[in-house]
Amino acid sequence: MAPVFAQGLSSPLGTPAPSKSAPAGTSSAVPHGQGAGVHSPLSPFAPLKPRTDVVAWSVLTDVKTRIQNRRIVPVYPAAVTALDQKTIRLQGFMMPLGPGEQQRHFLLASVPLTCAFCTPGGPESMVEVRTVKPVKYSQAAVVVEGKFHVLQNDPAGLYYRFTEAAGVK
Repeated sequence: MAPVFAQGLSSPLGTPAPSKSAPAGTSSAVPHGQGAGVHSPLSPFAPLKPRTDVVAWSVLTDVKTRIQNRRIVPVYPAAVTALDQKTIRLQGFMMPLGPGEQQRHFLLASVPLTCAFCTPGGPESMVEVRTVKPVKYSQAAVVVEGKFHVLQNDPAGLYYRFTEAAGVK
């Protein structure tokens, strides 16, 4: 009988090379997240249309990571930390966290969900939303306005949260 070997998993991106430009306390060997995710050209949902009244996902996804107490933690740039506790607008796609047409608690993602079991990007590409009034579920892009929180140590691994939020037309 031939020996059986376990197959190791590897990233299709390969192993990152050490970076001399990484900020102090960070490592280029630690994943920097997946960015805003990829909107599949085969998606039946239209990509986000550019708007001047919302924060761009490129701002929120510009996050590095570092290891702290054996955990991967976010290192936010100044442009992101400046948004903490501010009322902002963000455009994205709803990922309901419960059943029903009316949603008060959901994730807002930078790209549409393509699989019910997969997230469309890393934690930097999603915002937990808690609304004051229910928002009607939509598979099309929505705009949400609320108090934005930059999370430093969320037990669920989230980077961002909206509270006191509302849907915007």
